[in-house]
Amino acid sequence: MNLFGSFGISASGLTAERLRLDVIANNLANVSTTRTAKGGPFRRQYVVFAERLRNSHDGGQYRGAGVRVAALAEEQSQPRLVYKPDHPDADEKGYVAYPNINITNEMVDMITATRAYQANATALEAAKDIAQKALEIGRL
Repeated sequence: MNLFGSFGISASGLTAERLRLDVIANNLANVSTTRTAKGGPFRRQYVVFAERLRNSHDGGQYRGAGVRVAALAEEQSQPRLVYKPDHPDADEKGYVAYPNINITNEMVDMITATRAYQANATALEAAKDIAQKALEIGRL
């Protein structure tokens, strides 16, 4: 792997983790959304990552080219039912279907995504410093 390949790997991680943070923020913003355009309560979303493969010189592929977003998926768990007979979205028994989003889990996911983003930014900065030092050596 060349030095500039590491820039791409870190950049792919930054992009993927940024999307993950956006999805987590969207989940938290919709924790009480009982009605969507599709009908029913909001469904928690999550990002599925996959490795990004790089083509080798002999036509095959090998690992180590970063990460990519394979899918943006919706959780299929049952909604949380809360008894609120006066709510406009209550069913005939008085229950309202709320998204099955656990705020604590979302916050933990947000912290891990933030840490992964920071790690990728640090790796990118280190690769930049190495490239700069190599250029300085070349000037001597």
